[in-house]
Amino acid sequence: MKNIKFIFGFVLLLAVTISCSIPDGISSDTALSGVASSNVAKIFDISTDNSGNVKITPTGNGVTSFTVNYGHGTGASASVVVAPGGSTSHSYPEGNYTVSIVSTDVAGNQTTATYPLVVTYVAPTSLTVNTGGDMTVSATANYAKSFLVYYGDVANEVGTPMAIGQTLPAHIYPGTGAPFTLSVVALSGGVAKTTATKTLFGFPLDFENASINYFFGTFGGVGFDKVANPNASGLNTSATVGKYTKHAGDASWSGTYSPLDNPINFSYGKKIKVLVYNPSAANIGKMMNVELEWYVGDNTGNANPWGAAVRRPLTTSGAWEELVFDFSTNAAIPNSPLPRFTQLVLRFNDSADGTGEIIYVDNFRLTN
Repeated sequence: MKNIKFIFGFVLLLAVTISCSIPDGISSDTALSGVASSNVAKIFDISTDNSGNVKITPTGNGVTSFTVNYGHGTGASASVVVAPGGSTSHSYPEGNYTVSIVSTDVAGNQTTATYPLVVTYVAPTSLTVNTGGDMTVSATANYAKSFLVYYGDVANEVGTPMAIGQTLPAHIYPGTGAPFTLSVVALSGGVAKTTATKTLFGFPLDFENASINYFFGTFGGVGFDKVANPNASGLNTSATVGKYTKHAGDASWSGTYSPLDNPINFSYGKKIKVLVYNPSAANIGKMMNVELEWYVGDNTGNANPWGAAVRRPLTTSGAWEELVFDFSTNAAIPNSPLPRFTQLVLRFNDSADGTGEIIYVDNFRLTN
């Protein structure tokens, strides 16, 4: 009987000892308890705005925490602990990455899973290039991180960086080599990019380049159109020219105005030569005006417009002739600093209202 009691007591003591070695409520066999981490998965929500932002939401059963290693960054920014049901975001440059997620269960067991992540930036869209007087440049585009500007006036040009919202200062073009083509590249922050080009409107001006917007706005009623050469012979055999029409009753002060992408720079000459075709003998002796406008703001920071004009009479009809408009002695033009003229104005017979006059113009150029 004593032996039986002793054995029972030993078994009871052993049972108590074993039960005290395991924390209350935790079984060493987590598979039997049903709380082992399993079905660990991930959710990548990749932004499409070229920000590189990726939202990572790990999921799994029986997990008390996740450690997300981004596969990018250093130190504290390279990983983060996420609670079940939570998420984390990280900004990636374009590229390929491996994201690892370490899941920890209630028993402290850890499981690591790795997932490939590919971040690709899209090409910017809706690229719009804006040029201002005296050749300032700005641009806008969706999904752009920055821009590169190529002015097109030097060989092997290195692009000028331009930030979002920035306007680059005036760029002075050389007196020869026109027409110049301005290129603006919208950068995504990755490989993808979008390029827009603009062939600049300025001297020499001959109406032959299909890439140029030959803008001649009008005031006082006159008309201006790009048309086929009415008399392709003699001094001018080009295909297209400008047609200036002063309708009957149009105001004496009427005319055209043309903002120039590439301003006229008198550092390269102060005479403007123009080919003119007059189909009517009645127009002989009537004056054609070439007027130049600029803003003092182009040179001094003010915004007051200034201008200078030269008038020359038509001397023939039925054939192209060359008129020379000499601005070298024009008192309205300061000697220093020489202004860069940002607008061309044409007027015809400004001493009287229109009677239906038509003249054709072509091949504007700046010379000494």
